[in-house]
Amino acid sequence: MTDPAKVYSVQTVDAALNILDGEKDVRILAGGTDLMVLLNARQFRAPAFLDIWKVNELRGIRDEGAWLRIGALTSFSEIINSRLTRTWTPLLVEAALTIGAVQIQNRGTLGGNLVNGSPAGDSLPVLAVLDAEIDIASQSRGTRTVGYQDFYTAYRRTVLEADEIVTSIKVRKLEPGEKGFFYKVGTRRAQAISKVMMAARLAMNNGSIDSCAISYGSMTPVVRRAGRVEAALRGWVSGSALPESIQNLLEGELSPIDDIRSTARYRMRVARNLLARMLREVER
Repeated sequence: MTDPAKVYSVQTVDAALNILDGEKDVRILAGGTDLMVLLNARQFRAPAFLDIWKVNELRGIRDEGAWLRIGALTSFSEIINSRLTRTWTPLLVEAALTIGAVQIQNRGTLGGNLVNGSPAGDSLPVLAVLDAEIDIASQSRGTRTVGYQDFYTAYRRTVLEADEIVTSIKVRKLEPGEKGFFYKVGTRRAQAISKVMMAARLAMNNGSIDSCAISYGSMTPVVRRAGRVEAALRGWVSGSALPESIQNLLEGELSPIDDIRSTARYRMRVARNLLARMLREVER
């Protein structure tokens, strides 16, 4: 028989950081929507858990000029219902609406989705195109900020050290004239793990793309921006055909796999179709 795990429950960031500084092998528990599934399936064990659900200072959405700051414990329901996110980052609201049922949206947190690091994490393509910045705290080393593009080092691996915690995520607001898009393709219309996701942010100028940010989910081990496609799309004129060469760039940027949810061939075809769909919708 194995020894039962220790469970620490805290109500402040300082208390959480104090435990992380003293305990060298502790797993943080936020909403638990991913972790509890693994524990129930006996696919994960840890000697200690740190329950941060009651740390209210890690919740909330604040307007900071060109950015919104979202606390790491902010639930997807809070994101869905926030006037700030509905006004300035509607594509994040669209992504949040696809995350499970209402019960999951009430418990699942933006910080948990980020740190979990699954390529199928619904918020990740949106965070990528909104130039997210992640604020991280440690008792011994203070605070630091890491850009989304530098946060992941490999599949489900992040730059977080054992004594660190994500405190908030900053996302760039859509500027006047910019459009945001989020698409999710799954087995069902709701409550499904994605086969392919795509998020984008576009700025148009006289009918052509002035700048853009594009990211795909469930396609690569780490969700990042499709930089070469972004560069090739600049100058594309609304209403014109999408060159095959631009679609082919996806082949070099994405490396989908065959798994129980889909085949690599299907995922690539869907990725190309979503890109074409977005450009059709730009004209509306």
